[in-house]
Parts: sequence; C-alpha cells; structure tokens
Amino acid sequence: MPIRPTSVLPKRLIPSLRRQAPAIKVSPLLTELAATATPEVLQKLVSSPDGLSEEEAERRLEQYGYNVVTEAEHHSRLKLLIRAILNPLVILLAALAIISVLTDDLGSAVVMLVMIVLGVGLRFWQESKADSAAAALKAMISVTATVVRGGAAREVPLAQVAPGDVVKLAAGDMIPADLRLLSCKDLFLIQASLTGESFPVEKFDAAEPVDSCPALELKNTCFLGTSVESGTALAVVSATGSNTYLGGMAKAIVSQDVQTSFDKGVSKFTWLMIKFILVMAPTVFIINAATKLDWSAGLFRGENLTTLKEAFLFSVAVAVGMTPEMLPMIVTVCLSKGALAMSRKKVIVKRLNSIQNFGAMDVLCTDKTGTLTLDRVILQHHCDVVREEDDNVLILAYLNSHFQTGLKNVLDRAVLQHEKVQGISALQDYKKIDEIPFDFQRRLMSVVVETPEAKHRLVCKGAPEELFKRCMTFELEGKLYPIEQILIEDLREEYERLSSDGFRVLGIAYRDFDRSKTVFSKDDESNLVLRGYIAFLDPPKETASPAIVALRQHGVDVKVLTGDNDLVSRKICSEVGIPTESTLLGVQVEKMNDTELAEAAGKTTLFARLSPAHKQRIIKALQSKGHVVGFMGDGINDAPALRAADVGISVDTAVDIAKESADVILLEKSLLVLEEGILEGRNVFANILKYIRMGASSSFGNMFSVLGASAFLPFEPMAPIQILTNNLLYDFSQVPIPTDDVDPELVAKPHPWSMKDITRFILLIGPCSSIFDYVTFFVMMYVFKAWLPHTDATAHGTKLFQTGWFIESLLTQTLIIHVIRTNKIPFIQSRASWPVIVTTAVIMGIGVWLPFSPIAEFLGFVPVPGLYWPIVIAILFCYIVLTQIVKTWLVRRRWI
Repeated sequence: MPIRPTSVLPKRLIPSLRRQAPAIKVSPLLTELAATATPEVLQKLVSSPDGLSEEEAERRLEQYGYNVVTEAEHHSRLKLLIRAILNPLVILLAALAIISVLTDDLGSAVVMLVMIVLGVGLRFWQESKADSAAAALKAMISVTATVVRGGAAREVPLAQVAPGDVVKLAAGDMIPADLRLLSCKDLFLIQASLTGESFPVEKFDAAEPVDSCPALELKNTCFLGTSVESGTALAVVSATGSNTYLGGMAKAIVSQDVQTSFDKGVSKFTWLMIKFILVMAPTVFIINAATKLDWSAGLFRGENLTTLKEAFLFSVAVAVGMTPEMLPMIVTVCLSKGALAMSRKKVIVKRLNSIQNFGAMDVLCTDKTGTLTLDRVILQHHCDVVREEDDNVLILAYLNSHFQTGLKNVLDRAVLQHEKVQGISALQDYKKIDEIPFDFQRRLMSVVVETPEAKHRLVCKGAPEELFKRCMTFELEGKLYPIEQILIEDLREEYERLSSDGFRVLGIAYRDFDRSKTVFSKDDESNLVLRGYIAFLDPPKETASPAIVALRQHGVDVKVLTGDNDLVSRKICSEVGIPTESTLLGVQVEKMNDTELAEAAGKTTLFARLSPAHKQRIIKALQSKGHVVGFMGDGINDAPALRAADVGISVDTAVDIAKESADVILLEKSLLVLEEGILEGRNVFANILKYIRMGASSSFGNMFSVLGASAFLPFEPMAPIQILTNNLLYDFSQVPIPTDDVDPELVAKPHPWSMKDITRFILLIGPCSSIFDYVTFFVMMYVFKAWLPHTDATAHGTKLFQTGWFIESLLTQTLIIHVIRTNKIPFIQSRASWPVIVTTAVIMGIGVWLPFSPIAEFLGFVPVPGLYWPIVIAILFCYIVLTQIVKTWLVRRRWI
C-alpha cells in the first residue's frame, strides 16, 4: 500500500488550534467509549487484544482513509498554478494589461502578457520541482507507531494506523490517533499543543462518565498530536485523520504558515513597492499632463485628448517598470535550490521558509549527548559506595535495564552489553512483577522482579542525588549500614569524584518486599538500600572542538542546555572548548524572573540540570534580546524547546515527538553538518537579498529620472512599449540569480532580515543611476540635438532621444547587477556565476542590437550615431565607479 506524506501536527497550526479548541467537539463514538467498561471497548470497535489482521487494516484504511490530518505541505499542480497567479504583483500586471487593451495600446499589452507568462510560468515550474523535492525529502523522515497486527507488534507509518488498531505506547511516542486506553502504567501525557497546559497529565484506563468533565480532560482518552512523557500503555484507535479531535480543529481554521521574519520582510517589501507604484503612477500622469497640455484649449478636445491618453499609457508603463514581478519566482527558486543543496549535505529541510532563519541564527542551543560526545556510551565502572568494582551492582543494573518496557536509552544499551557477567546468565530465574516508569520530575525508574529466593525486589536506578533522598541504608561488603546525615556528604563526594572525571553516574538501590505485594507505585521508592553506582563514559567527538570554533567564526554562539549534572557537563564542555566560567543550574533558573533570566542567559554558556520547561524559558529569554535562536535536540524533553526556537533542529534517529517538532532534520548528529547547513542557508538569503536590492534601487533611481524628464521634456522620455521591453529584458537578466556564487564574507556572519538596511541601500544607491540618466538626457539633447530649446522636437529627434535612454538604461541596470551582488570590487575580486555572466552579456547584446533590428520600427527605435557608443561606454564606466564608491562607503560604515 502506498504511503502518503503525512504531517501529523504542523507547527503552523498550533497557535490557531489553541484558539479554536473550545469550539471543537469530540466524536460521539469517543465519548461513548470513554464511558464504556474496558473489556467492552474492543467489542464496540470490532477488534480484539490481538489487534486487526493486515487484510482488515487495509480494508479500514480504504473505508476511513489514511491517518493524515493535513497534506497542506504537498500541493496539486492546479493549486500551485492558482497560487502563482493569485499574487498581488501578477494581479497588478494583469490589471495594467487590461487597461492597455482598453486604450488600444496592444503592443504594451502583449509585452505585459509575456511578463505575466514568464513570471507565473517560472514560478509554477520551480515550485512544482520544489514541492516534489520537499515531499521526497520529508519521506526520508519517518514517524511510526507500534501497532498489534495478528497478535504481533510491528512498526507502521502513522498514515497507516487504522480505526480498531491496538497500539502500544511508551515514553517518547507521539499519540498516533484518538485512542481509548485499555491498560496503562504510570502514563503521563504532554497535551500542551492542544490545551496550552505545560504540566504532564496522568491517564488511567478505567471508564468514566463523559458528563463529568470536558473532552480534553477525559482520563482514559488520548488525543492525536499529544505525546507520552513517561509510562507505558496499551490502547485502541477510535478515530483517525480528519475524524480526530485535532482533525476537527484543522478543518475549523484556515491553514496559514507561521511567518518568519523573512516572510514578513518579503511581504513588507512587496507591499511597499505596490504602494510606491500607486503613488508614482498618478504623479507621473499629473506631471506629464500639467506640462504638456494646451490649457487654452478644451481639456478633452483635439490634441489634449491625445496628450492625456499618452500620459496615461506612459504612467501605466512606469508602474509596470517598477513592479518586482520576478520576486516570487526568485524566492521560490532560491529556497528550493537551497533545500536540495542542504539535503546533499545531510540536512533535510521540512519547511522551506525556515532556511533563512537557519542562516540568520546567531545563537545555537544544543544538548550535550551525541552532539558534543560520541553518543557511544561505554559502561566503565560498576562499583559499590566506596568506588570498589562490584559485579552485584552490575547485576541489579542489568535487571533494571532488561525488564523495563519504556524507551531504552544509550545508558541502558551500554548496561545490556554485559550479559556475560557471572550471575546475569541466570536471567531466566527472574520474573518481572511490575514497573515504575521514568519521569523527569523523579529522574528515577524502577522495576520489580521476583528473585530466585522468592522475594519481590524493587530495583531502582536514577540520579544519585534523587536516590540519596529515598535511601535509609547502604550496603557494603554484604552488610547494611544506616545513612546518617554525616555520611550523606561522604557518599556524595564519592559520586562527585566520578562525575568530575567526566563520567555519567547513576545510582543503584533496591528494596525487598513480601511476595504478596504485586502492585507498586512511586510511593514504594522509599526506604531503599543504596547499593552503588554505575559510571558511563561518553567521550567528546573529535569533530566537536573544530566545529565549535568554526561556528564561532561564523558568528554563532554555542550554548549547552542539558538535563545532565553540571560536573559531567563542565568536563565535556572544557574538552571541546566551551567556557564554563558562567554556568546556570535549573534551580537557579527557577528562581529568576524573565528579565533576570534574559540578562543571565546572554552571558551563560552552560545550563545544567534543566527540565523541559527550563529549556523553553531560556530560549524565549534569548529571543527577547533580539537573538535568532536555534535549538538542537532529539529527546522527549526537547520538544517544547524545539517548538519555541526560531529554528528547531533534530536528527533522523530522534524520538517521534522531537522529529515532528523540528523544522530541520540532520541525517548525522554533528555540529560540522550543522555548520554546512547554516552556510547554505546564508547563501540562499544572500541571493534573495541581491534581487531585492537590485530591483528596489533600480526602481527608486528610475523614479527620479522619470519625474525629472516628465517635468522638463515636451515629449515622453521613453515610449510605453520601450519601458515594458526594457523591464522584460531586465527581468530575464535576473533569472539566474539563484545560481550565483556568494562571497565568503557575505556568509561569514548571520544577517537577519532588516528593512532599515534595505531602505538605506535603496536611498543611497538608487539615485546614482539617476545622475547618469540625466547625463544621458544632456548628451541626447545637446550633443545629438534630439531636442532644441523652445521648439518642438521632430519625430525622429524624439525617437533618437528615447532610443538613447533605452540603451543606456538597460545597459546600466543590467551591468550594475555585478556591482550590487558583492561587497568587493566586481569582476576583479569577485565574479558572478557563469549563468549570470552569460545572461548579462546576452541581454546587453540584445539591447545594443534592437535599434538596428527588424522590429526596431515597431518598438519606436532608430539607429544611434557612432559617437553615441564611446559616450555610453564612458557613462557605464563612471556609473560603475560611483556605485562602487558609495557601496564601499556603506560597507565600511556597516550599513549593509
């Protein structure tokens, strides 16, 4: 059966879902099942403890559809085409084309139509490629659920979970559908995505009346989009896809992407240009009419009517010339090209618009294990309370790791590699009785086993400081000793010695119970006997230190946020070059208000003993100081921080909830891979910024030229069709910008979106072109006599003037691309990519050829005198020099 791309809980829906939640109702079946006794639930769903058969699951998928809430990330070709057409810039061009047709200016209408087809066609083609590529990349990131089919547990993609499936849940799992619990043990869910409640919610399997509480507070029901923090459960699927509670929310809202600063910036720029056009076009029309009308005659009579029509068509052409119609295509191509380039560097982008935030990131918060360390944990010591090696400590640890049913982490796997130790070989003599799963508040987990001596022994493993609170005695050389207050410091000192040497230390304790006790809870983790410690070594990666140096060189400050203890964390950080003079612990974070935390977070490089809520607060504190924050994590406790960060980064081996919360997935958990992705994100932004600077500064400069020419010339400085042809050719010259090379200096530091910088660039670079436009006007008027004072120009003189300015305008704005694209000296210190160079040469060649071409008469061109060419070359040279000088001044002042 084919697998469709699935987006279980799109990040962009979360804020809206919370707002919509009160209006959504759960299905009647779910409320009925909540009130139904557990044994009867499976009967109502026509299922069994062995789950569905494969054939029945397939039949139900055909009947109810795939378990997909929304497929908004993957669009049909028709939707992509409609989206390309329904763009404000395209609509503006279409309106101007219709006006041209109605005023019998068919030539201009044809040119505008070509521009519309070019812009829409290129955007549609590139977005189709990008959409297909994004779907293929997302398919590389799998999120699965454990279902029971025909009595056997197996992993299936979330999209293939069917109503009636029996599902197994453990810590780290996403809830794959709306579920009714059949059995559970210490099950706690995180429902923040639906309710906004940050604290875990405990669930039970007993029936309860549905009238007693709101739907989301039902204790025996789990909802799609939430996740398991701790505990285990067996549940049956009651609703999937759009029939779930989350699905009802998704249908109740308009699916809109959460806008990044980049999205907002591009949108502001687009509407700024549209407003600019709406002011500029009427102004040009009024100036032309005011200076060229014969006010002694009737306004709508004779030549005045023709003058008004020509002024109107000219203002329409000016509006089109100022329209950045290639912006949507350039942005789409840059983002899709960047995503594909990043995939080749083992970075999978789930959301294209996160690429710019990825590049703009100036603070990276990361966990420690697997990022700074090898994530190949070795059990180095298993010792008693005085650090003497003791195999009995290892046996207890092995029993705990072997019998637990929750998520087996790297520490558990390291313990289980020691199955050949004497005593562990008799594992069949032990029988599991119960389990108390891990949670982040206790930082402990326990299993209860029946020993060969017929005792029920609770074996507890966890953070030593938490075990100390629960132990009344300790065992040493087969004897029990009471733990007095004076001894606690000695015990803690032995544990801290291991930690300060870089070991990750867990305590091991036990307690024996009578065989009659078969059900256990957290309250039984008391009066324990401290048996010893197990110490793990996870050495730092060889690549971690150079990667951190490289990230700093690229303007990214690395901060470590870990739930581990500060002693181990300090040791690892010091070995990879992260200063630890400023360290904050979770208890200190807890006491700070948001303002204090924001001040402290900026100075701190290591945060230890953190809870998930602490990590989220720290990220928000950094954001409040204007930082663009990335967070890299792969655990259950990282999900809130991944969602809070400007760009959430995870790995393909992460738990489901972490992968679903992230914007970017790394196929290799390495800071070097991350560094390459950051640089590619900056490349993408740099190329988009090139187009925006070019288009905006060109339009701003043309505004001054057109306004001045309209005021003192008795004719139009350029015919409408010439303006449109000029703009069309200029657009073609910018198509290959996404392929352009980017100078290393432009990606060396993060560059957040800044309308202030863009505005400053436009105001200072734009008028440079106007200076040389006026020089061209002077040359055409007084050198080539295209206009004589106090007399009307001949038709040939008008066309000569228009041809001269057309050539100069096209050549300057096309060639200036190479100045604006770099902060260096163009052509000498920095050269564009070959597609950009070739396109520039071709467009400039066409501009020179047009006055001599067969279509010259149609476009209103006439051949220019031979003397024109050295003059225009001199103008081009001077224009490049002046623009370079102004640009260099801006760079030195760090204004761009």
